[in-house]
Parts: sequence; structure tokens; C-alpha cells
Amino acid sequence: MKGYLHLEDGSVYNGILEHSSSEDINGEIVFFTGMTGYQEVLTDPSYKNQIVVFTYPLIGNYGINISDDESKKPQVKAVVIYENTTNYSHYEAQYSFKEYLEKWNIPIIHHVDTRAVVKKIRNHGSMAATISTTLNKEEQPCAIFEDGVFEVVSDQLETYGSGEKHIALVDFGYKKSILTALLNRGCKVTTVPFKMIDKVADLKPDGVLLSNGPGDPEQLANYFSQIKKVVAAHPTLGICLGHQLIALSFGAKTKKLLFGHRGANQPVYDVKTNKVFMTSQNHSYVVIKDSLKETELDMRFYHINDDSIEGLSHKNLPIITAQFHPEAHPGPSDSEWIFDEFLDLVAAAKGDILYV
Repeated sequence: MKGYLHLEDGSVYNGILEHSSSEDINGEIVFFTGMTGYQEVLTDPSYKNQIVVFTYPLIGNYGINISDDESKKPQVKAVVIYENTTNYSHYEAQYSFKEYLEKWNIPIIHHVDTRAVVKKIRNHGSMAATISTTLNKEEQPCAIFEDGVFEVVSDQLETYGSGEKHIALVDFGYKKSILTALLNRGCKVTTVPFKMIDKVADLKPDGVLLSNGPGDPEQLANYFSQIKKVVAAHPTLGICLGHQLIALSFGAKTKKLLFGHRGANQPVYDVKTNKVFMTSQNHSYVVIKDSLKETELDMRFYHINDDSIEGLSHKNLPIITAQFHPEAHPGPSDSEWIFDEFLDLVAAAKGDILYV
């Protein structure tokens, strides 16, 4: 059927809507620039309640398999694309892009002028959007969903692996690939829902990892004191939302970018090694650089394109953070060594090595 993408500023874009319900779909509209990796994007909990525009014009070429999901189901609210192919050609694929989203009742609106939509977002910022079968609507979209983190976390502790290093993975909506990166490095990992962060000390972990997740980090202000207590007592790595929460818990501030960083080709500079590497990213919020002055945190990484902070280190404690995704999926694995640096901090704290 005919479908219409309504933006908060009054813009309307025509398309073809693939959806079994005639009800409107509301969410925050953002865009992803990667040519591949659509399955990982669909299932990344950080996209909870967002309508995702894929900038690459042909989506679905290699179908959907059973191994590349980053969570148990798609997390996006809806998908906006130019062309959707049902003729996939990968030997591991079991569903087409359309079949997979129909299975989970996720709407697709296609043959939309995605270039125009992305230009609008780049100029005016991420905004509320509605996908509807109605062209003329009396009310413009206005609701922005920022509380998705409470919808994507597990409700119990779970343990994986049996390695000598025990890592507590604090779950704000973690990607499966983060867990896999730790398991591949011989770790025992216990996932801890952030609402149960007070249980971390009982686990006596060798290190702590604060995961990615959706929404504004300020919505978790009630947990800042607990987060600071936990990370100050353990070697810690923070990824994406975890990075922002560590910054906030030590007194820094965050802000929302105009349209965020979402793609697999984001260049980041490491001030420690004086090297640039490419990263995979998915976030709207960043740490404000000037707010670090009164904290014990130093900038470790920054974004080449806009100079925004991409990671921190603590002046005295074994804490490092990354705004980008070192586990990638999708995207380049150039920064996977962050996990090794973190585990070196863990080993040093255990006395397994003398220094890092």
C-alpha cells in the first residue's frame, strides 16, 4: 500500500509500506551509512525505538542468517530504504530481509527518496517521525522515545565461559559481539542487568565492562553513584553508553549531537599512539570536552571529522572507555585491540603481569 513518512518539521516523503497494520508507527528517525551489516543494525539494542534510514540504495542482497543477530530479535521501530530485494544470494541466508521483518511485525517503507531524507536529518538533526498510510495529518510527530534502555536489558544474571579472568558485563542492552569478544579471549563472563549493578561486588570479578545501550545517558542519573563505586573498584572498560555513563559518574557532562554517528567508517585518533583507525559507531550523545577539566578523566580518543570525544582514560585508575564499538559487527575490526588493552589492565590488577 502507499505509505508516507512524516517528519517533525512537517516534511512528508512518499513510499510503499510493507506492514500488516494500518496503525501509525512513531519513533526517532536516524540514518546508518554502512553498505552492509543491516542484520546487525536491526538487532542492535542501541537502536531501540528508532526508525532507521539505510543510506545504501539496495538492502537485502545477502539475506538474513541465524548467526549475525546482536540480540534475540529486531530492536528497530521501523525501516526506511530505497529498494528492498527479496532475491538474496548468500549460502548461509535463511530469510529475505522482508520475510525476517514481517516475522517480527517490523514495518518497512521502501522506494522512499532516502537521499533527501538523510539530507534533511543532516541539516536539521534527528527528529520525531511517523510512518502512516495517511498523507495529510493534523498533528506532526512530536514523541521522542529515550527510555528504551529499560526495555532491552535482561532480568537476571547469566554466566558464560569458564576462563581464568572473570568479567562482569553490566548490561544496558549489550551486543552479542561484545560477549563473544570476551569469550574468544578466554574469559568467564557474567552478564549483570544494570538494575542489579549492586550485585557486581558479590561476584568478585577481575574486571568490569559497561555495555552499549539506547537513549540519553542522563536518564540513568539514579545509578551514577553506584556506577562510580563499581568502576573505581575494578579495572573497567566502557563501550558507547557505558563510556558516557562512566564520564557522567565522574562529573563530566554529555550533549546530543545534531544527527549522531552511525556507520562503519568513522575515523578516530588515539592520542596515546598517535595513530588513526576506522571504527564502527552508533550513538547520538557525546561527552563534552570542556566538562572533563574538573574530573580525573583524560581524553584518549577523538573523532577526526568533528573533534568529538571518542574515549577516555582515568588519571589514576585502570579505566578506559570507547565511544565507538571495538567489537565492530558491522564494521571494521581495527579497534578490537581495545579488549586486549582492557584485559592487560585486568591481568595487572591480578598480579599476572607487572605493568601495562
